[in-house]
Amino acid sequence: MKYDLIILGSGESGTGAALLAKQVGLSVFVSDKSMIPDRYKKELQNAAIPFEEGMHTEALILGAKEVVKSPGIPEKVEMVQKIRKANISLMSEIEFAFRYKGNSKIVCVTGSNGKTTTTSLIFDMFKKDGQDVSVVGNIGFSFARQLAVQPTAWYIMEISSFQLDDIFTFRPEIAIITNITPDHLDRYNYDFNQYVNAKFNISKFQTSSDILILCKDDEASMNYINQYSTNPSKFYFSMKEEIQDKGAFVSNNEMVIRVNGEPFTISINELSLKGKHNQYNSMAAGISARVAELRSETIRESLKTFTAIEHRMEFVASIRGVEFINDSKATNLNSVWYALESMTKPTVLILGGVDKGNDYKEIMELVQKKVKSIVCLGVDNTAIVNFFKDIVPVSETKSMEDAVKTAYQFAIPGDCVMLSPACASFDLFKNYEDRGDHFKREVLAL
Repeated sequence: MKYDLIILGSGESGTGAALLAKQVGLSVFVSDKSMIPDRYKKELQNAAIPFEEGMHTEALILGAKEVVKSPGIPEKVEMVQKIRKANISLMSEIEFAFRYKGNSKIVCVTGSNGKTTTTSLIFDMFKKDGQDVSVVGNIGFSFARQLAVQPTAWYIMEISSFQLDDIFTFRPEIAIITNITPDHLDRYNYDFNQYVNAKFNISKFQTSSDILILCKDDEASMNYINQYSTNPSKFYFSMKEEIQDKGAFVSNNEMVIRVNGEPFTISINELSLKGKHNQYNSMAAGISARVAELRSETIRESLKTFTAIEHRMEFVASIRGVEFINDSKATNLNSVWYALESMTKPTVLILGGVDKGNDYKEIMELVQKKVKSIVCLGVDNTAIVNFFKDIVPVSETKSMEDAVKTAYQFAIPGDCVMLSPACASFDLFKNYEDRGDHFKREVLAL
């Protein structure tokens, strides 16, 4: 059979794309070289979407009209190369979903650091303003799933460079690049310029009526803008200079946001998110909210009351130079992949729980690159130990107290200890919230 659409990869983005394809009347087939996690498999079965796991049937895939590729699959993979050679249209999930967004609007956030906080803060502003809005991408549902399940007027989207690699029409009305620092260079031929180009794909198809928000203090972003012309109207944020008209800056402990010349001011002492990096995030979010014409009182309330999402990349404490992050909500490898993707410090990773048939190859590359040791937390750690024992040091624990203490012993000042389990929690805890709460208590007990 010749399918309208083949989807490579069965994670959140792949399954979401399959559900949307089915809904709009396309014949769709999902192919995953690894085993499909049970929850996604059940969704595909319930929707009567055919799939294969543990293999790629080459003739089937190369007979497709179009292919959607999971962001976790590198360009160098043999099947991807064969699809390219066959001149079959290959796209990302956000590109596919973009076709079906109707009259809705998108605020899209990318960057090397600060994506999740900025995206979450913008979503909070829109919710407080009473807008019909959802948060998608690397937070919440995939863009495609949200469109299939519950379309909204606004989509606040966090995406990585990998999701931007395979777009050819995707166009957010408001785009934000928080910053660009060297990362994932193995996916870009160890060429930082290729990585920068991938990030700027966010604005590639924007028009003069769209908005691109950039950090004036970020060298890579400014170098790109100076070398290349981009279509959208540009707004800047800075902590080093005053932005006179279109953007935001901090001066004399006051944040000033100017959109169309109208100033919005708030004392940085009133901001709920502390730290210089969060002042950058708050400026970026504030500009986007003003551009979208949200009410000033709504923006102010959000900046004063917003708290990071509990159990999702939640900062807990810094103890003798070691940072502790609670990502207990990461109950699948897709979430852990994005958590590791955002890490900029050497990481001691706490993994484990009830394994749902994980194929740890999905995060192997990031573990090799960013993780200095793994601490297993669970009744049965066999799968994790067997997979990672020859890659990084692996320790086994069966209580949160032991896991936190062991991880702390492996860490040195400048490192990060992150609980991002990739597994369900009910072997030792009631749910992921209970697990995260235990983690925070044991960290604070240090």
